[in-house]
Amino acid sequence: MNIAIVGATGNVGRKTLEVLEKKGLKIDNLYLVASSKSVGIKIKFKGKEYEVCDLENFDFSKAKIIFFAAGGKISEKFAEKASKSSFVIDNSSFFRMNQDVPLIVPQVNPEDLKNIKKNIIANPNCSTAQLVIALKPLHDLFEIKRVVVSTYQSVSGGGKAPMDELIEQTKMALGGKNIESKNFTKQIAFNAIPHIDTFSDSGYTKEELKMTNETKKILGDKIDLTATCVRLPISVSHSESVNIQFKKSFSLEKVKQALDNFEGCKVIDERVDGGYITPLEAEGKDETFISRIREDKTIENGLNLWIVSDNLLRGAALNAVEIAETLIKNNFYGK
Repeated sequence: MNIAIVGATGNVGRKTLEVLEKKGLKIDNLYLVASSKSVGIKIKFKGKEYEVCDLENFDFSKAKIIFFAAGGKISEKFAEKASKSSFVIDNSSFFRMNQDVPLIVPQVNPEDLKNIKKNIIANPNCSTAQLVIALKPLHDLFEIKRVVVSTYQSVSGGGKAPMDELIEQTKMALGGKNIESKNFTKQIAFNAIPHIDTFSDSGYTKEELKMTNETKKILGDKIDLTATCVRLPISVSHSESVNIQFKKSFSLEKVKQALDNFEGCKVIDERVDGGYITPLEAEGKDETFISRIREDKTIENGLNLWIVSDNLLRGAALNAVEIAETLIKNNFYGK
């Protein structure tokens, strides 16, 4: 099994390497690929050093599976070329709504991998991935009618530069210095910014529309969803306050049981001080955590949840590697 990672030096690329090493996936040859400015950088994997090679000159046919973790522009330019000889698992948003490209969370809709037409599989947006993994077992039981979600997203969702800026801004704020934001629309340190990605004519941001459209593509277009996405001064892990209205009646006991028994989910819901999960505690963990489970008695069949997950894992690297594992397990669905 030969594997390549495009964008190997970035946040998601390095996290993909960590996940591959942790899972012990059998790899015969590993190729780390990035832009020319990263060529020659050496990265360790399983005790061995690998030198980063140039994307512009890379022979994609060397790898059976290629992870793209370098952003939409790179995927737009190189992914279809790579897919002529290899399976591409793309972390960017570029192919997500392409009808010929399945959008996959392996625990939720692995059957959609049987319909690969372009040899490209899309990874959902990080906030969508953790949402649908919690919604899926509940949708199967009680049939979701409507979802209202407010996100509390970490700066790592924007890449390494925003993470570095959060640290820099925090130091400057504590030192009483004036702050000029580079990667944010306003100061992020000690603040909350209700704006992620660009605005559409409807007033929703692109991030909010991603959650709506991607959830419908994964779980079915009969679900109504509205989102408000907020950036917080947190390094890693996204949180979501989720209000769900079901078509069928439910019990909290059945909700908790369904979530706790679903692969990838873990319920931590004690009605005491600290009986819930926070972003800091979710960092570095594979699970999607669900807390604050309670009825919303203002609507019929209403439920409130608090969902937290490491966005670099569930929302990116872990999900991508699990897609690869599913492909391998099913012998690439006969291809």
